[in-house]
Amino acid sequence: MKGVILSLYPRVGIIDLSHQIPPQDVRYASFFLRACIPYFPPEAIHVVVVDPGVGTSRALLYVEIDGHRILAPDNGCWTGLIQRSKPVTVLRLTESRFWRQPLSSTFHGRDILAPVAASLSLGEDPRHLGVPFEEWIRLDIKSPTTKDDLLTGEVIFIDHFGNLFTNIPGPDFERICRHRVSIKIGDQTVTRHVRTYGEASAGTPVALVSSMELLEISVTNGSAAKQLGADIGTPVVVQVIERIPEGHK
Repeated sequence: MKGVILSLYPRVGIIDLSHQIPPQDVRYASFFLRACIPYFPPEAIHVVVVDPGVGTSRALLYVEIDGHRILAPDNGCWTGLIQRSKPVTVLRLTESRFWRQPLSSTFHGRDILAPVAASLSLGEDPRHLGVPFEEWIRLDIKSPTTKDDLLTGEVIFIDHFGNLFTNIPGPDFERICRHRVSIKIGDQTVTRHVRTYGEASAGTPVALVSSMELLEISVTNGSAAKQLGADIGTPVVVQVIERIPEGHK
């Protein structure tokens, strides 16, 4: 892929954002892109090749969302970036004149996405690449339940450290933690609420707000996934067990 891009645009800058996405794991890719893409400038072009459907009738897409440009298969991997009221432009790549030939049936990243990315980098109008597409796949993401005294959600992502990211919003967790709470993940209880990993001794399970503003369950210098026996979909419950009056700590 790099060779194809550089052969068309020798001076382009190429960044490997990750080669650690688990094979065929579209949901992992979705969370990863949601965490990373917003920090790039809008002129960046993101090429996503997590594509278990390569060679089938699935579409390949050009997406513009919140100023960011993405080339990706139509499997929902980019849809974690969607926000309410933010416009989304989606084109299906159909213009084979921008593709590499002969076209492999097993490596569309090299033969379609890479040359299209190079063409975009050289200033090609995206409208020349394909046609508007409205039937794209969107991953279903479960919403948490947030009440005054109760937050319920689940683990939605596990990084390579074994940290457990939940779908419970960090601000809701901070709000409810003004009171004494019980934090349960599966059948395990987490008793420490911290601001940073280093506030607890090694091996201690902790709850904190992640850099993505989500409730995170971690083990200091360890793996929460292993120590707590948690996986994607493990339920998480934060419940007030004693209300603290305003003005009291």
